[in-house]
Amino acid sequence: MQGIREGRPQVGQSKLGQATIPATPPGERSQFGYWVIVIFSFLYYFRPGDIIPGVSALHLARITAVFAVLALLLGANKIRPKRLPAEIKIIFAMFGWMVLTIPFAYWRGGSTQVVFFEFSKAVIVTLTLTLTVTRVAELRRLILMQALGVALMTIAAAIVNNRTQGRLAGVGDALLSNPNDLAMNIALNWPLCLVFLITVRGVVAKLFWATSMLVMIYALIQTYSRAGFMALAVAIVFCLWEFGIRRRKLYLLGVAVICLVAAIAVAPGNYLKRLGTLVGQFQEGDYDRGSAEARYELLLRSVAITATHPVFGVGPGNFPSYTGLWRVTHNTYTQFSSECGIPALLLFFLLLGRTFLNLRYLRKMPRSPDTEEMHLYASALSASFGAYLLGAFFSSSAYELFPYYMVVYTTLLYRLALRQEERKTASVVRTRIEVRPRAFTYV
Repeated sequence: MQGIREGRPQVGQSKLGQATIPATPPGERSQFGYWVIVIFSFLYYFRPGDIIPGVSALHLARITAVFAVLALLLGANKIRPKRLPAEIKIIFAMFGWMVLTIPFAYWRGGSTQVVFFEFSKAVIVTLTLTLTVTRVAELRRLILMQALGVALMTIAAAIVNNRTQGRLAGVGDALLSNPNDLAMNIALNWPLCLVFLITVRGVVAKLFWATSMLVMIYALIQTYSRAGFMALAVAIVFCLWEFGIRRRKLYLLGVAVICLVAAIAVAPGNYLKRLGTLVGQFQEGDYDRGSAEARYELLLRSVAITATHPVFGVGPGNFPSYTGLWRVTHNTYTQFSSECGIPALLLFFLLLGRTFLNLRYLRKMPRSPDTEEMHLYASALSASFGAYLLGAFFSSSAYELFPYYMVVYTTLLYRLALRQEERKTASVVRTRIEVRPRAFTYV
């Protein structure tokens, strides 16, 4: 029996005298780093600089990013590259490849700005999250902050009613200021809001999330974003299947009917004309203004540039200046291939593939009261990523932070699920070790 005991994993001792695996390996946790990333996430999603006059001049997000780097440097001796998740290594590889493309860029200064001041945030944030988040409660706080931030900013946009060429735009001039960006973030975060609607207790809390989700649908319609409409449709269909049918919460089907009726009621009279442009039915008053033809031209130009610059592209962020059109590609996939080369696109596909492998494992994980919350988040993130895969065809988000936030959420969920399995395995081993000596004693 001594040999068996020596082969067991190192465990702590609970107050009840039962062996438990510690939630966090000793010496590998940074509370400072975690709370820095919490503050950064708050600033990123709640955008106080866009609402409160004078706050934007303080550059709080940049200051917090500096503290995040400091947190990483202080914990550098705790980082073990071989233990970093594959998703983080891929993001590092993407960053390294973008750095290599700078000398070959059409405008080196612009590419340097994009790589070191925009995409570097994804590297810092994802690494810090991976090193500091070790409990479901901590991950829940971050997901709640994201869902709540987008919901409140959407409500604020609906109240302020700022319009750009007749289309609803966000408050301020940053993350959600563009109607298309506002619509895409609504579509990606709607499933997360649904999780909190299902899990929160109390009538007031449920009423808040239900109202927020209805306002988000209303705001998305008012943006007239065709990509946002398709992305939200994918997310809602997936949520109905995952939560309503598979989990047998049939009341959600009734909620979906109510949402559909409400959407039809608040939809502008020319909204169907706008959606008709998806299949080439251009009519007066559809708010298209030639954007469909323009995006088709941008797609062809980005594919042509990919063909002529397949390895290094024209440089991160250089498509607008290289073409002289001063417009982004409006396609994340061709944005990678035309600006950073086909290798960057392949790395991005690999990152998405790893993300869906995480989600596949989580959705197949045995259900129990201990894993129910993780199952809910996995289902919601699956819906969000399904929406993103479609929406990325119509939006440029290669250097934006929000897709990589969601990638690392799946990484953290996967790691937490593995630890849950380790606890169960250790519990089984402990039970066998405790039972066998008693058997010999009675003999």
